[in-house]
Amino acid sequence: MRLNGGYTMSRDHFAYANNSNRFLAADALHDQPFALAGIPFDGAVTNRPGARFGPQEIRRASLMLCDGTHPHFNVSPLGLLGDAGDMRLPNASPLPTVREEIETQATALMARHHCVFVGGDHSVTLPLLRAAKARYGRLALIHFDAHCDTWTDHFGEPSGHGTWTYEALQEGLVSPQHTVQIGLRSGGVRAARDYVADQGGLIFTARQLRGLDGAGLQPHIDQITQRIGAMPVYLTLDIDCLDPAFAPGTGTPEPGGMGSPQVLTFLEELAPLNFIGMDCVEVAPAYDHAELTSNAAATFIWTYLCGQVAKRAA
Repeated sequence: MRLNGGYTMSRDHFAYANNSNRFLAADALHDQPFALAGIPFDGAVTNRPGARFGPQEIRRASLMLCDGTHPHFNVSPLGLLGDAGDMRLPNASPLPTVREEIETQATALMARHHCVFVGGDHSVTLPLLRAAKARYGRLALIHFDAHCDTWTDHFGEPSGHGTWTYEALQEGLVSPQHTVQIGLRSGGVRAARDYVADQGGLIFTARQLRGLDGAGLQPHIDQITQRIGAMPVYLTLDIDCLDPAFAPGTGTPEPGGMGSPQVLTFLEELAPLNFIGMDCVEVAPAYDHAELTSNAAATFIWTYLCGQVAKRAA
């Protein structure tokens, strides 16, 4: 951007693009096997904006995790994790242009690392899946969310943060029979709500999960494990899968959601699957209270990473 006096502002200068605060205070990314990268983009939201600030706050919350040793997996990702900072994106450009840039940067990262991406709104998942499919082939998908994200348009626009699952299935990025949605509960017509199930996938609604935790979730975990088998799996976790009591800091909160212990049980018990990467999206810090949402997101990412590190150590 050209300013008075001829100074050109680069993408690095966006106030919300952070390249010094690192997850778990990990080293900057070099040749570590695991990488974390922020995607500070929220140009496709339909309600409250602000998820572009999510990567910074999730990193900040992660510092409370101290040495990063997980109480269930008994490992820490430190030493194996590098923080790549935030992607430099053309944030004022049309969504297809932004997605092309995300895919390009994600492709380079996935070529060398097992990646965790921190959004940002949920529209960023589509280019991440495009990059992952190009590297790993057709994917299984585990999708935590309050919303189905299978609408065929975005309030009259062709694409956004509520259409990416439909688009991923239409493009053949993910296998319909190996797509699993967990925590759905928002309003929506049946054709959208049940789209994944109609294509042969699995849906576990928030209503179905009420009152279940720990061993009570095991039948669902077993069903997911048997369904996915050894396929390469991508995990996408929209923080609004949680009830707003656990995660008020998000753009489209939906009462009646999951609790943090339920999500942690799924993450811990599904860790043996052949995960190839994940994202955590839709943390909007401006609406948070006492850092509840960013703490939950940091803990989920940490738990995922420790589950993958534990497999390497086995």
